[in-house]
Amino acid sequence: MGLTKTEIFTQEQNQLSTLLKAIAHPARIAILQRIIISNTCICGDLVGELGLAQATISQHLKELKTAKIIQGTIEGVSVCYCINPKTWKILEEQFGGFLGSYKGETVCC
Repeated sequence: MGLTKTEIFTQEQNQLSTLLKAIAHPARIAILQRIIISNTCICGDLVGELGLAQATISQHLKELKTAKIIQGTIEGVSVCYCINPKTWKILEEQFGGFLGSYKGETVCC
């Protein structure tokens, strides 16, 4: 397998790519939506709400946490998760800017 050559891209391009890879799974989008809707930290509610196995949920949470899209705090025997506002702002600005850079219909296609 070839190298990804990330060094030829800007820091912003690499960062946006990493963040989008972390959320590029329907289960992770569903997890983020549940966290956003609840407007609070979510602990063990995700398994029942999403209908996925605990191990599956844990793996997706790990990926989101590794990308720093969510953050967790330990409360008793469980870990509660919420959106990491700093990373969310970066994602919003970079992806919003990327999508906003398209100025409308073209005449070439």
